[in-house]
Amino acid sequence: MKISNIQFPDKPLFLAPMEDVTDPAFRLLCKRFGADMLYTEFVSSEALIRSVNRTQQKLTIYPEERPIAIQIYGHDPDSMAEAARIAEEAQPDIIDINFGCPVKKVAGKGAGAGLLRDVPRMLDITTAVVNAVKLPVTAKTRLGWDDDSKIIVDLAEQMQDCGIQALTIHGRTRAQMYKGDADWTLIGNVKNNPRMKIPIIGNGDVTTPERALECFNTYGVDAVMIGRGSIGRPWIFKEIKHYFYTGEIKRMLSFEEQKAILKEHVIKSVYWLDIEDNISTETVADVRLKGIIHSRRHLAATPVFKGIPNFKDTRIAMLRAETLNELFAIIDNIEQPIDF
Repeated sequence: MKISNIQFPDKPLFLAPMEDVTDPAFRLLCKRFGADMLYTEFVSSEALIRSVNRTQQKLTIYPEERPIAIQIYGHDPDSMAEAARIAEEAQPDIIDINFGCPVKKVAGKGAGAGLLRDVPRMLDITTAVVNAVKLPVTAKTRLGWDDDSKIIVDLAEQMQDCGIQALTIHGRTRAQMYKGDADWTLIGNVKNNPRMKIPIIGNGDVTTPERALECFNTYGVDAVMIGRGSIGRPWIFKEIKHYFYTGEIKRMLSFEEQKAILKEHVIKSVYWLDIEDNISTETVADVRLKGIIHSRRHLAATPVFKGIPNFKDTRIAMLRAETLNELFAIIDNIEQPIDF
């Protein structure tokens, strides 16, 4: 499978763009464990044009992450075109357009999945971004706004006509948010539409190797994108690929190795958010750190500690820890669950 001139292996696995999740610290871990394509956190076009520091920071990418896409969102074609040009200067491999984010602060302002209620504007934005940059442009969207407007089959053709070079489809409507089960049937219908020539990437509820293979085999997608299933579990890509190659379900890391990866992620986040903000390495273990707070979502979601009896108090303490010494002492003292 290729997107423009970027060649991917058979059955490629993509890391979904996720706000406050897919920063460089997490992306690099996912890459190590086999993610074939990475995406930045989504970037506000308006904030990027205004040179908001936190937004500009999201454009930071490293050579070992490639191929990687910068994802932008907004509601105005001219602003999105300008943001795409700015993002292109960061030298990603792809510019991706977010037409799928369902949260109110994005969709409620007519961006992200909110554009599913204004398809002409969505197409204008797509055309404007495609024409603004030399890089390949892709897009990510949902099935439609709600159950009464699942427009994705026709919409995919229209977006292809605008010049995008791949389309990712999340198998829910905006109204569903992240509730209920992702419906891959319409994703398969888009892929099997003979008028579609661009790669179709499926996304939604891929949390096991068996489900990943089923999505390829049943719906014929060109790639599978993994989002929430990777949070606190960047090694999921390695487990899935091992299953693809061997047919064997295998835990690829021991309990202690998984704990070590969680700790490594926290350290990478600290270096990303704190050391680069001039907190010295000599004091980093004992001060309150943004990187630890930023990592709590992964610590809360990780399946590593699943099945440990009476773990509630330990989990609360872990999520309240504010220094590396405090947090790592808690993690180091967690014993392997009996059924691990």
